[in-house]
Amino acid sequence: MSETKSKIEFKMLDYERVGNDFVAFKLEDGTLVKVKVDLDRVGIATNHKNPDGTPHYAVNTSIKITVIPSERTFSVEKNINDKNTPPPGQMFS
Repeated sequence: MSETKSKIEFKMLDYERVGNDFVAFKLEDGTLVKVKVDLDRVGIATNHKNPDGTPHYAVNTSIKITVIPSERTFSVEKNINDKNTPPPGQMFS
């Protein structure tokens, strides 16, 4: 006996950011914490509705957190002998 599973099919939707890129919080020690939420993928179901008849969406998100200390300093390991060492990645975008 073969069992058929029903699948919900989605149409991918384009999107644009409305408003600020991030929310910022200043901690009592002067540190700044920036939080950015992005949409990775958004789709609307083409063959399914919610029980109340409203559209059914699939939304994938990601969160980026940046911590900027009040003294705004950082360090990386110094390795003079290894010429193949890549430069440090960017800290802020």
